[in-house]
Amino acid sequence: MSRNDNLTAAYNNLIEYLYEAMDDTLHSTAEALEIAKEKVHELGGLTQEEVYHISQSLSRDLDHAALNSEEKEADLSAWLKFDIDLIENFAVDSFKSLADKTRLELSKIQQHAEKYHPYKAGDFVSPGTFICEKCSKEIAFKSPSEMPACPRCGDKSFIRR
Repeated sequence: MSRNDNLTAAYNNLIEYLYEAMDDTLHSTAEALEIAKEKVHELGGLTQEEVYHISQSLSRDLDHAALNSEEKEADLSAWLKFDIDLIENFAVDSFKSLADKTRLELSKIQQHAEKYHPYKAGDFVSPGTFICEKCSKEIAFKSPSEMPACPRCGDKSFIRR
């Protein structure tokens, strides 16, 4: 088996182990990923660096799938951009489930940030886009700046987009 085949098999194993760890709902995605990485490493044949590399790749793919399906409400099969029949149903279902759980965790983080970390006029903020909580006017900064009052309605409370 070639090195590329080993990494591909490890990526698939990582999805399966992550799915199993997430299925009991006791673990966050990060905790479940650590459990899955340990199981893949225990299988042998890969260095810690290779396991880390495939776990980072899976994490990136899950984040992208979760954000993509949330923003565009597109079917995950469209995001994958290939015939779904070519993948085993378990792998597809596992990936969809993981993307959904990742999207839910990202949504919880966003809700927490919006609820507990509003930005106020006068705050010093890093670059980014902010939305007025009152009128939804967007204000974007390309460099660290002081948050002004909303130019549209004068409100002083914003959330980061």
